[in-house]
Amino acid sequence: MKTQNTKRKEAWAKIDSNKSYTIAEGISLTKEVAFAKFDETVDVAFRLGVDPRHADQMIRGAIVMPAGTGKKVNVVVITSGENIAKAEAAGADLVGGDDIIQKIQGGWMEFDRVIATPDMMGKIGRVARILGPRGLMPNPKLGTVTTDVDKAVKEQKAGKVEYRTDKTGIIHVPVGKKSFEDSALTENFTAIAMAIVRAKPASAKGNFIKSVTVSTSMGPGIKIDVSDVAGLV
Repeated sequence: MKTQNTKRKEAWAKIDSNKSYTIAEGISLTKEVAFAKFDETVDVAFRLGVDPRHADQMIRGAIVMPAGTGKKVNVVVITSGENIAKAEAAGADLVGGDDIIQKIQGGWMEFDRVIATPDMMGKIGRVARILGPRGLMPNPKLGTVTTDVDKAVKEQKAGKVEYRTDKTGIIHVPVGKKSFEDSALTENFTAIAMAIVRAKPASAKGNFIKSVTVSTSMGPGIKIDVSDVAGLV
């Protein structure tokens, strides 16, 4: 029986480290060299020519993946009045107000996304120190603070992912699962790549897309041709 190290070496042996692959080639090869027994997540890393220390070069947004993410997303909605019924009808996993805030204060964290209506943001401030560091604090720029809870819940359930540059100027985004068809992964890859390319800050100088790498959870990184990505827009 092959060990994990043996499988990893065999995977690396199939990759030409001196080559940058097209998006289609990279997606196909990423699936081919994936060796874990579970359905690995396919992740894309964009290294950008930005300085995240400057607020105007910090890129952050959210996008609904056209082919979904393959992940079940537990959505909590903190709201009041008629929006409670709307959120429940849209498929939210838990809907409430002060009761949910109290549960979070007590240590409950069994959810992936938090959506809130503007009228509840003052109260949600009580758990900002809990949600913020985990990237779960509702934010109007990401569509998670809204009066249209029906739309927000459906988008999250359909595979809406958030992205932002880290302190090194890299954006990591999951684009699906190893079990996805190549066409579905390519569709998601293209959607996020176009969103990032279009978000280039006016203050960013030189090459905006420095490098792009695709990989599975356990698999090796595969370099994607930057010109192939830049040419999408």
